[in-house]
Amino acid sequence: MFSRTNNPETRSANTADLVFRRITWRFMPLLFASYVAAYLDRVNVGFAKLQMLSSLHFSEAAYGLGAGLFFIGYFLFEVPSNLLMHRVGARRWIARIMISWAVLTMATAWIRTPVMFYFVRFLLGVAEAGFFPGMILYLTYWFPSHRRGRMVAILMAGIPVSGLLGGPLSGFLMHALNGAGGLEGWQWLFIVEALPSALLGVVVYRWLDDHVADATWLTDEEKRRVQVEIDTDDATRTHASVAAVFGSARVWLLCLTLFGIVMGSYAIGFWQPSIIRNTGVHDPLMIGLLTTIPYAAALVSMIVVGRHADNTRERRWHVIVPALTAATGFTLCAANGDDPLLSMAGLTLAVSGVVTALPMFWALPTAFLGGTGAAAGIALINCTGNLAGFVSPTVIGWLKSRTHTLESGLLLTAAMLALSALLVLMFVPARLEDRQKSPSPV
Repeated sequence: MFSRTNNPETRSANTADLVFRRITWRFMPLLFASYVAAYLDRVNVGFAKLQMLSSLHFSEAAYGLGAGLFFIGYFLFEVPSNLLMHRVGARRWIARIMISWAVLTMATAWIRTPVMFYFVRFLLGVAEAGFFPGMILYLTYWFPSHRRGRMVAILMAGIPVSGLLGGPLSGFLMHALNGAGGLEGWQWLFIVEALPSALLGVVVYRWLDDHVADATWLTDEEKRRVQVEIDTDDATRTHASVAAVFGSARVWLLCLTLFGIVMGSYAIGFWQPSIIRNTGVHDPLMIGLLTTIPYAAALVSMIVVGRHADNTRERRWHVIVPALTAATGFTLCAANGDDPLLSMAGLTLAVSGVVTALPMFWALPTAFLGGTGAAAGIALINCTGNLAGFVSPTVIGWLKSRTHTLESGLLLTAAMLALSALLVLMFVPARLEDRQKSPSPV
């Protein structure tokens, strides 16, 4: 009789775990850093707003429209971008995306009119289209679904980390560099925060491998083990073509579900500094420091919930509970906008819930999308869901201009998150991975 450690199947599983751990350390630090830079470049306009609006005499509605136009460009070019990445390879395409959006982020420092703001934000969306779904698609090339949940959580930990780093950095740049070289603080914000994206784009081009077969740092036997797990996982997919994706009611329901969660994400990204300022805090540096509190809690929540979801292989409630937590947080902010303690408690719940719900959500579509269908489906879900990135700042900006308060916009956001939780409860099976008999994740 074999002991547990000498059992051939156990030894094989342990060897596979070691190989996937090597892959994790090879790629995930770079992908994580790239996502931090991406999210920072996407939402730093929320901090720039604290000075930019008065400097350029923009209205709240003009800001909201400009912030949201990013997502129109993103929506229009998301699916084509992901299909191109599937064809030309992640290394070239992700590097191109990062360098081009860095140039446009830097160009935002020299806008002067609302029309210029709208134009640059739209082009920024075009440039970044395909980045996040490209990352998710790239993970499907290297990790089977039972190992991928934790990788998505690591990737999307870039959201709270960008908040932890970006808030104090943005506040410092606007506070310390205001007037330096004849430029205002908000201009330096866009210039300085664009540089990491450009540098990381070069590193991506030199470091990533497009497919398992390209990895010279793995032995032939290690490549075989990885590819067997990937191929076994792909055999369970039911949506492997573009036609199957666009004709699937399940895919469109997931688009709507993501829309509600993203409403919450960009209500935070574009309005969190304003929510804090409304409590009586006006110094940009102090506002930036206070934003680290919700993001620190969110980082812990995301890691703990992601680990639990992978260990239990349950996905539905790991989306529902965070979404309802976020809805509760936004409601608390809306009801207590001038109370610093209750507003920060609400923001902490909102940020923790949204940041945790997003990576948990991506376990749902990747469980049944495969092949070209995965490239198209992930992009379709992401770009349609991210239309909320246009709706959220535009509608909240319009409501704030009409009512002179964020209350109605925050309540609308809470309602959309509750709707997302309801859709998952009604239409998503409790255990997506019951069919799999795979070893434990890395």
